Amino acid sequence: LVIVIAAFWAREDNVRASLPLDHTPEEYGRRDTELVVALSVTLGLFAVELAGFLSGVSMFNPLQGLLSVGAHCGAAISLSLFLSMHWESASYWYILGTCSALPAAGEILLFVSVFGLKKKPL
Repeated sequence: LVIVIAAFWAREDNVRASLPLDHTPEEYGRRDTELVVALSVTLGLFAVELAGFLSGVSMFNPLQGLLSVGAHCGAAISLSLFLSMHWESASYWYILGTCSALPAAGEILLFVSVFGLKKKPL
């Protein structure tokens, strides 16, 4: 969460890294908007994970815990490199998909299975 917030503040370098040297302001604005949307989706997925955790559905589920810890460790390393090495903004979507969307999908599946199907979590 802290690295994503830092990415909001330092997104200018990553946007410039994904543009040619002779870019127009419209291209810059489009890439900046794309990165802001990706970072906002990440924050929304954090909220989904937090809601699932605080509801108690996944708090004691070892498989979901392992998935979340592994994905978030990978995200911490990937986002640190993303910020420090000024990767282009399109590469953030890969980090988002593997490190945020995957654990959030697991939370949603657990939430649906517990509250929707009335099954006990594994």
